[in-house]
Amino acid sequence: MLTITIRIDYISAAGYMTQGGTFPLRDRRPEQVAYEWWMQIKREGFVEGIVKVIVDGDKDVTEQVKEYEKKVIGHEMNDELPF
Repeated sequence: MLTITIRIDYISAAGYMTQGGTFPLRDRRPEQVAYEWWMQIKREGFVEGIVKVIVDGDKDVTEQVKEYEKKVIGHEMNDELPF
């Protein structure tokens, strides 16, 4: 099974935070896995925003995660429209 290591740096009520972990890809792109983990972090506490997302120690996917988040949020908002 393919895995990736992700480090997310973000701002929270407590200040600058970093969390890291190893996750299975399961036919997903690295930015999708990082986004899903970011959503879990957001559910667990007050966060202000992502500073940086690093995959496998050296690949910066911050902008891809932010774009993926915009796409998901935009899709969810369109699903709620009455027409």
